[in-house]
Amino acid sequence: MTPVSTISSSVQEKRAELIRLSHDLGREDRRLAILGEGNTSARVSVDTFVVKASGSQLGKLDESGVVECRFAPLLAMLERNDLDDAAVDAALLDARVDPTSRKPSVEAVFHAYLLSLPGMNYVAHTHPIAVNGILCSPRAADFATRRTFPDDIVCCGSESVLVPYTDPGLVLAKAIRTHVTDFIQRNDAPPRVILLTNHGLIAPAATAAGTMVATLMATKSAEIFTTAAALGGPVFLSRENVQRIEGRKDEHYRRKALNL
Repeated sequence: MTPVSTISSSVQEKRAELIRLSHDLGREDRRLAILGEGNTSARVSVDTFVVKASGSQLGKLDESGVVECRFAPLLAMLERNDLDDAAVDAALLDARVDPTSRKPSVEAVFHAYLLSLPGMNYVAHTHPIAVNGILCSPRAADFATRRTFPDDIVCCGSESVLVPYTDPGLVLAKAIRTHVTDFIQRNDAPPRVILLTNHGLIAPAATAAGTMVATLMATKSAEIFTTAAALGGPVFLSRENVQRIEGRKDEHYRRKALNL
């Protein structure tokens, strides 16, 4: 049996790292999230993870705004079709390890699902202005499935998952699972970026730094895409060029160096 002190230390370390990540994402100058927008999470063990509490602000997150939850009850919700809003709220509260802690984010279910994927230890969900400008336009599918420059491929993958607009909460978590499962079957790997139409961006990764890199590069890509669109573009890289960058050994080395 793992000593209680070890468990406590592990949780505290993940809480501290999640708070640092949240502060980086919530910086006003980065324009990724304001007020209570966005949420973050980190795996603690095979049984639990920590997630931003409902109503907390990323840029001002503190200990009181981080909740430890059990995976099992949240993942079980994905298999049910009989839960109304009140039942979902009750299930979120029941998933808390400490029943006196705050209510987890309504998006805790998709965090639980993404953190259950092999190699995924952190999830960052933001609402970048540059990205949402495209996701609220007819060009969302182009942005998700095509690439305009090499670093976009290195940091965000050869394509992103695009999820049609869905009601936030359990319904969205189910939609994310459906589209991510399809992506994994086609690409034999999980996505680095998930785009939610008319909503925002999700970056799951093995490391906290990996979520930051994918989020910031996707935001840069969105700014380039929008500028190019105003000038008659974008001019996309060919599928052959994209696959070449995706498969190059030196680019795999760069990914490792970037903690992706």
